[in-house]
Amino acid sequence: MTDEDRLLPIANVGRLMKQILPSNAKISKEAKQTVQECATEFISFVTCEASDKCHRENRKTVNGDDIWWALSTLGLDNYADAVGRHLHKYREAERERAEHNKSSNDSGIEKEPNNYRSDPQNQPTKFLRVLEKGSSSSAR
Repeated sequence: MTDEDRLLPIANVGRLMKQILPSNAKISKEAKQTVQECATEFISFVTCEASDKCHRENRKTVNGDDIWWALSTLGLDNYADAVGRHLHKYREAERERAEHNKSSNDSGIEKEPNNYRSDPQNQPTKFLRVLEKGSSSSAR
């Protein structure tokens, strides 16, 4: 694996840099490369700490809580606070989405199985089943 393979994509780094700078600012290739290397090193540093924790706990998957823990353990409290807020909002949104999907399924609307997508001949049958279960207002 070459050095370039482990680095974040420079185009993405450049886009992120442009977002926070004034629109007329110019960014040199050297500046992009420096930020690319620093960001890659930072991510590796935090991920390594989280991975070590998972290894000690005999787990193979690093999750958001592990990253949050690593940031906090490394003394990066501002980042840890931001990640903690993001994790909370994400889980809240996932919970709402699951409740919405559950209520949609409880109302008689079937969730489309994967085999309908691959077999177009099933589409009319599925469509009729939804119409049969729908309210009379859907027949208008």
